[in-house]
Amino acid sequence: MKTIGLLGGMSWESSADYYRLINETIKSELGGLHSAKCILFSVDFQEIETYQFSNQWDKSADLLTDACLSLEKAGADYIVICTNTMHKVADAVQQKIGIPILHIAKVTADTLKQNNIKKVGLLGTKFTMEEDFYKQIIEENGIDVIIPDQAERQQVSTIIYEGLCLGKISAASKEFYLKVVDKLNQQGAEGVILGCTEIGMLINHNDTTVPLFDTTKIHAVQAALQSLDR
Repeated sequence: MKTIGLLGGMSWESSADYYRLINETIKSELGGLHSAKCILFSVDFQEIETYQFSNQWDKSADLLTDACLSLEKAGADYIVICTNTMHKVADAVQQKIGIPILHIAKVTADTLKQNNIKKVGLLGTKFTMEEDFYKQIIEENGIDVIIPDQAERQQVSTIIYEGLCLGKISAASKEFYLKVVDKLNQQGAEGVILGCTEIGMLINHNDTTVPLFDTTKIHAVQAALQSLDR
């Protein structure tokens, strides 16, 4: 079994889900008392958030690179960055480390293709929804990406930073997200990517008939399977 290097803390709320999902997958695959071999480096999200909103992505890339180098030195075989937004700097980090990064958008695109999705809605932070670093990977796989309007994007992102990342789950936030999901569906989306690792804390497939693609679950399950060379 390979050793997974988990780069977490962005936020720790969703990083805890990664750890659970990875170990549940290993248990399901191998049975008995099997669990994943993994190493966790958890950053201080306040630092990361400050760099994000001050457009200092180079500093956040340096911080994540140092964390990944620590995981590599500790024996990790590959890296799982437990967040969508910080994959904005994944290429820069990859260039400076000697082990691969399992990219969250790439495994999500694979899952969409397996489900024959041709047009998908994307929810996440404003960075993820509005910039190309994430959408481009999905689109390169022949899948059209649509996003909410500007006001909706702002509210979607605000709920993430001021609610979900702090573990705050409200009925009003859930209702808003589900309305956005329905609107994207009406605009032709055959499914919606939960493109922030906290969104699965708020809504899931039981809340809507629109297919939801929870990137936390997709990423964590693939991380576990890769440790088994599958």
